[in-house]
Amino acid sequence: MQVVSISSLKGGVGKTSVTLGLASAALTAGIPTLVIDLDPHADATTGLAVRPGGRIDVGRLLKNARRGDLAANTVPSGWAAAARTPQDQTVPVLDVAMGSAYSGIYDRPDLGRRDQGRLAGLLSRVGGYSLVLVDCPPSLNGLTRIAWTASNKVLLVAEPALFSVAGTERTLRALELFRREFAPHLHTAGIVANRVRETSSEHRFRLAEMRQMFGDLLLQPSLPDDPAWQQVQGAAHAVHQWPGESARHTAGLFDQLLGSVVDSGRMRSRIRR
Repeated sequence: MQVVSISSLKGGVGKTSVTLGLASAALTAGIPTLVIDLDPHADATTGLAVRPGGRIDVGRLLKNARRGDLAANTVPSGWAAAARTPQDQTVPVLDVAMGSAYSGIYDRPDLGRRDQGRLAGLLSRVGGYSLVLVDCPPSLNGLTRIAWTASNKVLLVAEPALFSVAGTERTLRALELFRREFAPHLHTAGIVANRVRETSSEHRFRLAEMRQMFGDLLLQPSLPDDPAWQQVQGAAHAVHQWPGESARHTAGLFDQLLGSVVDSGRMRSRIRR
């Protein structure tokens, strides 16, 4: 099971939208996936069209991490049933550990090592998923550290703008320090440039700067600032299920990004067996 945290130091860069796009790509590829919404704003939960059905949110599960049953409290995304085809009536697996404001009790800078292991403890008792995507809050406080402790990889999201690029550089330094002290197994999956406007000279300049600063860590493709993609998210819909050429193009970008971030080919081979 690969666990990938989607992180950023700066808010508003589209971290949750990247999480949703990757979830849509994984659903289409038939990769059994769990999305854990650690952001107290719970936007990923909303975007994945979740109906709670009396399940316990992830914040309360973290509080009772020793005995909490994450598997019993995941909720199927509303996208999953829509992904079923007439040829194959099997419903693909895309589940959600629901976010809530309650998880904010752990989003503090002085979180100890024991608390940082709470999500890892919950995931240790979960099976059936090939991929776990963790949507982190836009900070380096406790919830992000909880996510990093449980993860194999961290994907950083940045806009091609001065403050976002500087924040990404700081996040890389913080990630390396965290890896050395707490999580030697943790790797950087890369950096995705999001909301790129090719017509903007500032964006072109910052993209060139990011290539120079981050080298191979800057993943391809970058993701454009596309109004149609914003419309898809506003409808709480999977981009791979949305009609139109623009949505198909965006879906293809997320397919490529998924392949860059995780070993999706190996996961698909396991599904076929």
